[in-house]
Amino acid sequence: MREDLLYFIWRHNKLPKIGLRTSSGTDVAIKATGIRNHLAGPDFFDARVEIDGQLWAGNVEMHLKSSDWYVHHHESDDNYSNVILHVVWEDDIAVFRKDGSQIPTLEVRHYVSNLLLDGYRDLVENAKPTFINCEKDLKTVDAFLVENWLHRLYIERLEHKSQLIAELLEASKNDWEAVLFTLLAKGFGSTVNGTHFLERAQRLDFSVIRKVSNEPFQLEALLFGHFGLLGEADCSDTYYLQLQKEFRYLAHKFDLDEHPPKAAFFGLRPPNFPTIRVSQLVQLYSGRHNLFSELMALETKEDVYSVLQITAGDYWEDHYTFGKLSKKRTKRLSKGFMDLIIINTLLPLKFCYAKYTGQDINEVLIALISQLDAEDNSIIKNYGRIGSKTENALESQAKLQLYSNYCTKNKCMQCAIGTQLLNRNT
Repeated sequence: MREDLLYFIWRHNKLPKIGLRTSSGTDVAIKATGIRNHLAGPDFFDARVEIDGQLWAGNVEMHLKSSDWYVHHHESDDNYSNVILHVVWEDDIAVFRKDGSQIPTLEVRHYVSNLLLDGYRDLVENAKPTFINCEKDLKTVDAFLVENWLHRLYIERLEHKSQLIAELLEASKNDWEAVLFTLLAKGFGSTVNGTHFLERAQRLDFSVIRKVSNEPFQLEALLFGHFGLLGEADCSDTYYLQLQKEFRYLAHKFDLDEHPPKAAFFGLRPPNFPTIRVSQLVQLYSGRHNLFSELMALETKEDVYSVLQITAGDYWEDHYTFGKLSKKRTKRLSKGFMDLIIINTLLPLKFCYAKYTGQDINEVLIALISQLDAEDNSIIKNYGRIGSKTENALESQAKLQLYSNYCTKNKCMQCAIGTQLLNRNT
């Protein structure tokens, strides 16, 4: 038994309309279940409950056992002074508000049907899935409900990604251009070097980027050096030595670390080597002073692609690492890589900036990500295996959110799909 089943029972009116009584034998009638609260405080706000013929308006708190009221120290918390009803599975002790008044308790285990309990156990407790609890029934759920739930999940995922952006914004004193650079650095670092590039970008005052962005060679030296790609002592390549010399000068001028941690190459295909990615990042910023404003104005993938149609510098046409020749090839950003930048950098930034400026552009964001191809990974493949086809990047992002925040945590009663399945069968 979990509290989320109590929330489901209350929210979806699964208790009898008549015949309810508190633990002390007083008649109870639920007039309005209230608004679910996901933050600190009682579980439901603004409920309407008739107790012994008198209508009460206030909050409802839920626990598996009444004694959990004291385990969570609600008796001394002013936020719980307006609780009008304590809804529990098992009433094992009387509970009191901070002012000493007793709270009526509704013990629901006597009123819940066995059909509902069996349905819950089959879905959450007794399921033995190869992937997710509802894998046998997911494809039977109403398509319109699933579509709307995926849209909500995508916005929820953007909210989750907003946490890092908020931290970066505070650290940069609301410099959105600096935040963009830091997130782009993380994105260009990809899975292997993403964390390293993020940490290095956070250690670089963006004012330095502004000062050297009109000098491509200085910008190259700055980023190659600062991201840990100029630390080889035995490389005799002329271009490398020139970059190394210039970085020493810039490090001294701007008080930078001359010996930063090295970027990683192991496990990467050559087109994803950090040398190539840093050169591409340099090309994106060379001569640009308002990249953030430029990107925020774009609403279609084609417009974004036009900005991201960049290649690594000339030296890298026949190199993947310093001093080692390779077959000549122009190193452009692939469509897949550009899509990842849109998904993980541009769209979260647009979402946060819209909130910052008081705009509602959720429909614009949904329209843009819906233009992108679905991501290809094991989670999305598993959804396809159980009959849930993924049409675009909005759906793949939403399903990643669904899987990591609901499915793997058995939060079926907080999921629109799980609640419909239980509602339908009870």
